[in-house]
Amino acid sequence: MNCFVTGGAGFVGSHLVDRLLADGHEVTAFDNFSTGRRPFLEAALARPRFRLVTGDLLDATALTGAMRGAEVVFHFAANADIRGGLDHPRKDLEQNTVATFHVLEAMRSVGASRIAFASTGAVYGEPAVFPTPEDAPFPVQTSLYGASKLAGEGLVQAYCAGFGFEGTVFRFVSLVGERYSHGHVFDFVKSLRRDPTALRVLGNGKQRKSYLYVGDCVDAILLALTKATGSVTVYNLGNDTYCEVNDSVRWICEAMGVTPRLEYTGGERGWVGDSPFVFLDCARIRELGWRPAVMIRDGIVRTVRYLKANPWVLEQRQ
Repeated sequence: MNCFVTGGAGFVGSHLVDRLLADGHEVTAFDNFSTGRRPFLEAALARPRFRLVTGDLLDATALTGAMRGAEVVFHFAANADIRGGLDHPRKDLEQNTVATFHVLEAMRSVGASRIAFASTGAVYGEPAVFPTPEDAPFPVQTSLYGASKLAGEGLVQAYCAGFGFEGTVFRFVSLVGERYSHGHVFDFVKSLRRDPTALRVLGNGKQRKSYLYVGDCVDAILLALTKATGSVTVYNLGNDTYCEVNDSVRWICEAMGVTPRLEYTGGERGWVGDSPFVFLDCARIRELGWRPAVMIRDGIVRTVRYLKANPWVLEQRQ
């Protein structure tokens, strides 16, 4: 296939690029490098089937030009700063919703008809059912990030119904693994490198979260695309279990060899829009034969080891 990956230099996108190339596909990565990193594509850049285009999804003309010839679009570019959403509300709208509209319009222009869309488990807000299935009733949205992604899902579904596209939507839990460059493991490792004697933990540490290793995530995405049959299919992607934030803190500290004093900010949420319990029902993707190979603790420890071995990742983001 001729594949087009938005956010191709990012954490998840770069892993996807590597897998697509290894499977023999032609790949174009499109990234504005706001959070993506060129070193993540070091191996890809050495391959003749790979092309890197620096561009912004808000530039519809440049996007359309770069996408020409693509058969399948993997839309993984997004603003993923859930915690800071209230500080810059327009960013979620522009980079998640408007950008998705531009991707779909570019697909319509160049004749690409298949899209894999990276959504989020945050679209469920604070659900009443755990583990939460794909057909759970949506409550009130609790984060601008989740709301903007849900709007993106709606656009994908409407383009599939109206223009004959085939869409696969993936609702992730938080991902961990090599090239990780945003989230709680990143923040804790960076803080502990600066001061190993104390660690500030948002909330009470009892928030329950599920995490998924990035390699398992990519496996699930590619398997789902080979099995896709309907106009739009939605898959939850997560692990079989969950952990408390306190568990994650303990694993991170053990991996770093530190015993800091823990300072909690209090409350059951770390910030406005933080869901105190995230645990997705992944029976639908499991029915295709997928199983996560890396459990949560191991995924977090692998992430810490990667960040310790690659301090430049920590230093490049303020």
